[in-house]
This record gives sequence, structure tokens and C-alpha cells, in this order.
Amino acid sequence: MNSFVITDNGLYSDYAYLEDVLNIALKHEKIDNACFSIIFVGNAEIEKINKEYRGIDRVTDVISFAFEDSEDLVYNDIRVLGDIYVCIPRMQEQAREYGHSEKRELSFLCVHGLLHLLGYDHMEKEDENIMFALQELILNEANITR
Repeated sequence: MNSFVITDNGLYSDYAYLEDVLNIALKHEKIDNACFSIIFVGNAEIEKINKEYRGIDRVTDVISFAFEDSEDLVYNDIRVLGDIYVCIPRMQEQAREYGHSEKRELSFLCVHGLLHLLGYDHMEKEDENIMFALQELILNEANITR
């Protein structure tokens, strides 16, 4: 049984659909018995996190902290994947910028963050192609299209 917690910090309330989207992603990746957190933050908080942990002093859209990077964390047979921070104001800006819904953008960012927790990255072009194709597949399966 997978579980995740969303801490919205009063920044965004229309996200009930994320449960289905994230469960599709977990099922697609054959992940069972895992937990993780999604935390909605504002511009100042994400900029602070980005500067402190990545050395980049600017607002970003999503940052993931994968707990399994150093070793597999398992408690009572449950994998502890990590935390995903999503900047709600940046998500809203990007939805407008890309010409699609906030539902689409928030789903994309959460799936993107989850895939990072599972070890995917996009540092190399080939890895980026794999990760972004997988994101599109998951969103399409969830009927969240552009």
C-alpha cells in the first residue's frame, strides 16, 4: 500500500485529482509499500530551499529530496521515498505561460518530482527524453492532456 501526504499550507486547494495521477505513476513504476510527501510552498520558501541545497539563488517550480539517494530507507517494510516541494505561484505562472490548465501543470510537477524520488533525472539528453516521455505517458493515462 502506497501513501503520500500533501501539505498545502493554505496555498492551493484544488488538488484532489493528484491521488489518481500519483497512483498511476506508482503503479506504472511497480512501486508498492512506499510513502512520500508533497509540500506546497511560495516563492520565498522555494528560493530559500533552492539556494541552500542547490546553490541557485532564484525561484524554481519543483525540488525533490530523495531519501533513497544515500541508502534505501525502509521502515516496517515501507520504502520512504522523500519529499517534493512544489512552488504554487510558479506553477500558476507556468500554466499561463504554457497555455494549459493549472491541473495539468500541477500534475506534471508532482509526477516530475516523484520520478526524481524514484531515481530518474534529466541531466543528459537521453535521460531527459526517457523521463519526459514517461511523464507524458503517465499524464495521458490519467487523462490529463494539454
